[in-house]
Amino acid sequence: MGPLTPKWFDVLCCPACKQALAGADETHLVCRGRDCGRAFPIVDGRPVLINEDRSIFRIDDFLARKETTFRRGGKWKTTISRLLPGTSVNLKARENFLNFKRLLLQNTSQPKVLIVGGGEIGQGLDAILASEQIDFIQSDVSFEPRTELICDCHDLPYPEEYFDGVIIQAVLEHVVDPYRCLEEIYRILRTGGIIYVETPFLQPVHMGRYDFTRFTDLGLRRLCRRFEEIDRGAVCGTGTALAGAYQAFLKSLTRSKAGRKVLAAFGRVTSFWLKYFDYWSIDTPASLDGASGLFFMGRKSNSVLSDGDLLELYRGASSV
Repeated sequence: MGPLTPKWFDVLCCPACKQALAGADETHLVCRGRDCGRAFPIVDGRPVLINEDRSIFRIDDFLARKETTFRRGGKWKTTISRLLPGTSVNLKARENFLNFKRLLLQNTSQPKVLIVGGGEIGQGLDAILASEQIDFIQSDVSFEPRTELICDCHDLPYPEEYFDGVIIQAVLEHVVDPYRCLEEIYRILRTGGIIYVETPFLQPVHMGRYDFTRFTDLGLRRLCRRFEEIDRGAVCGTGTALAGAYQAFLKSLTRSKAGRKVLAAFGRVTSFWLKYFDYWSIDTPASLDGASGLFFMGRKSNSVLSDGDLLELYRGASSV
């Protein structure tokens, strides 16, 4: 991927006032709103559409190409990490994305899909990314290999009811107000449009200071209460959760940064096998109560799930 293709520029709008944008020159887009007139830079062909009034990110940081959410390790760190066994397994994403694609194509022959946090390919997403039947646009708050557009999910720079689908995988834990982000996704989805969400439950903090929130199964369902449920459940189970907690425990035994790295490596070598239990337990009721990660797939609806009805949807271990 790379810079945003020209066909998408015409639909972008101001993240602050939602009025249309015009190209001032090859380096900036300017809001056409009479009372706004904000200018947004284009960096390496990628528009940076951040509403600084309601974002933790600053446009100047992107102009300076500073690292934001992602922190790149050195060559040796990357090599060692690749050699160590992984401790997590996502058992549902690939199947879910194929279902997501099938549902989209039932509604329209050439759906438009926004991937929030799409700078890197999420787990299982490769199952549909190569499809010529879907037009994808991949946004992020960091210059990653597949980032086409810089924007903050709290203020999405798109008109109402434009997209047929939205994917937001492993992102909502990194936003300060996930409820506002879901309202924005609801706004830009067409009626009947499909949303796919993945978010951690029992996981240690990752991405440092850019990690804010965790959701239970019902907590995620309430977050998506304006969407009719298609499917929901665990994607990474209790084995993955246990491996993550074990590694966090080991790292807590020292104040040394170098010591934490050694213990983290030791933890991966000695706990990677726990993830294989997820193949057996991922769909059990207790797994839903103790999963490492959860998903929700839903359809934009005109009705809102009430908190009373929410309680009836509990399917964890205490329900049987």
